[in-house]
This record gives sequence, C-alpha cells and structure tokens, in this order.
Amino acid sequence: MPQNKTNSQAQTRQPAQQNPVTALDLPIPAHKDLPEPVAQYFSKCQEKLGLVPNVLSAYSHNLEQLDAFSRLYNELMFGDSGLSTLEREMIAVVVSAHNRCFYCLSAHGAAVRQYSGNPLLGEQLVMNYRVADISARQRAMLDFAQRLTAQPETIEETDRQLLRAQGFSDTEIWDIASLTGFYNMTNRLAGAVEMQPNPEYHASYRSADEPA
Repeated sequence: MPQNKTNSQAQTRQPAQQNPVTALDLPIPAHKDLPEPVAQYFSKCQEKLGLVPNVLSAYSHNLEQLDAFSRLYNELMFGDSGLSTLEREMIAVVVSAHNRCFYCLSAHGAAVRQYSGNPLLGEQLVMNYRVADISARQRAMLDFAQRLTAQPETIEETDRQLLRAQGFSDTEIWDIASLTGFYNMTNRLAGAVEMQPNPEYHASYRSADEPA
C-alpha cells in the first residue's frame, strides 16, 4: 500500500520550476529587456528592499497594468493620510488573514514586523488580530476591515460611527475602506495565480534587534 500511494503521488506531482513567480506561464521579461523607467524602478526596489517583490515581477508582463497597480499601491500605502504606514500594513495583514492569502501574509506580515519593530505583533495579526496588544483605535480599524471583508453587505452607519468614536475622520474612513478593498483584490489575484512570496520575506524582521 505505501508503494501504491507513492506511485500515485508521483503521477500527480507537477514538474519543479526554478523560483516560480506564479502558476501561470506569463511572458515576464528579463530585467535587461524592461523599459528604462521600469528597470530603474526595479533597481530601486532591489536597493531599498533587497528584492524585487514577485507581485511586481508578475505584473511586468503587462506594463500598463504594472504602472496602474504601482501608482495605486504607492498612493494607498505611502500617500497623505491620517493612517500611519504601520496601520496600513496592519489592515493588509488582517484582510489577508481572513482570505488566507499566502503571498500577502508573507509580504505584509514582514512589513508589520519591520514598521513596528515587534515580531510578536506580526505573528499575532497573521494568526488572530484580536489577541494583539493594540490601541482601541487600531482595534476598531481592524474590526471594520474584517467586517468589510467578510460581510460587506452588513456595513451600515453604526459601523462608521464606531470609527468616528475612535477619532477617525471621514477621509480616514475612506482610506480604511480603500485599503480593505485593494487588498481583497490583490488577495484574490494572488490566490488565483498561486503567486509565490519572495523567500526573503519569511526570515526578515524576526528579531526585535534587526534594524528597520
């Protein structure tokens, strides 16, 4: 019986790929074949992050989509907002935890560890944000993101009032909703194409002594 099981597994096992980005056979260009502005962007990623995120590599098969995705991502994550960068990453993790998105949990879990300097917080948000030692304001923000992800049709004025009661302005509520919607989109895309996180994410910022 064990031999038969092994044979069955061997028959269904897919051929190994070298560092696959997705399960799709996308025409991802080599770095040398990228247009100069994109090559510079990827070089800056490599310089600042130590890697080119696989999501950008995947999008590079369609340069118009790469440009649109990058512009929206950078505006949502680093544009002017009352939400801190850490809080934006927290939303990304909680949405991705509900959707069980391997890529986004790996990437944004690492970012939470980086921006907070607290490896425990990164793990708590990945597993269950309700056990995390966070402020009442952040808990309300994450409760809203979770509800909007799991039961979007149930959002009503009382949910927005709970955020206002914690000091969020209406423009900040817009930002919370925009981030939640964006990461639900990226989670579904990553899941559909089996996007693989860069291996570097798994080991990064696991120590409180590691410089951010």
